[in-house]
Amino acid sequence: MSKLMKRMLVSGILLAVAVIVAGCAPKATTKGEEFPLMYEETPLTILILPPMNESTAAEAKQYYGTTVQEVLSYWGYYVFPYEITSDILKMEGIYDAELIRSVPLAKFREYFGADAVLYTTIKKWDLKYMVLAANLTVSIDEELISTKTDQTLWAYNGTVVVDLSGGNTGGGLAGLIVKAVITAANSAMADYVPYARQANRRALSSFPFGKYHPDFMTDQSMQFLDQTPEKANNK
Repeated sequence: MSKLMKRMLVSGILLAVAVIVAGCAPKATTKGEEFPLMYEETPLTILILPPMNESTAAEAKQYYGTTVQEVLSYWGYYVFPYEITSDILKMEGIYDAELIRSVPLAKFREYFGADAVLYTTIKKWDLKYMVLAANLTVSIDEELISTKTDQTLWAYNGTVVVDLSGGNTGGGLAGLIVKAVITAANSAMADYVPYARQANRRALSSFPFGKYHPDFMTDQSMQFLDQTPEKANNK
């Protein structure tokens, strides 16, 4: 085989690999392209329903519910108080998240005045401590559905990893060990909440801004990486 043919063969292989890698990587898209119904309906009030927890962390539901409410409020929406609405649903005999799925969406609009409801399934909520690092891995499926049309306005499926060590390696190995021990000791509710909030902020990065946000209706062209596997594979 001549050198020219070898070069052409190698170039062809590299090009094929580049195409495959590009096809597997998350695609950059805009909020307006992915979630046009959010800009058509412009929901104002959101009801966060108790999530289904498929993770091994029993406390994941509480961390998620108390932190996602704050993030959505910053995004410009009126969010019904999570703990109060959860108590009301329990009073109505709806304890299981699976039962909530069977409730007609119009009922949430009738009883709470919600424009949309947020369904969530927590797939993974793992807190890992190591000598040199500590991280929180959160995998969730989220779907915002209109109580007017029963249509999906926004959806997310992906994994967020939050570095709990802060990337600080000062103090040598001994310092890292001490830092890891302190981090583990401070993992009570009050100290863990900021990390859960950070995970929710990243997961909701593609969420269009609401009416109470200064950038309302001006973020359609804002790009983000679509992590939803089936969408990434179809693009």
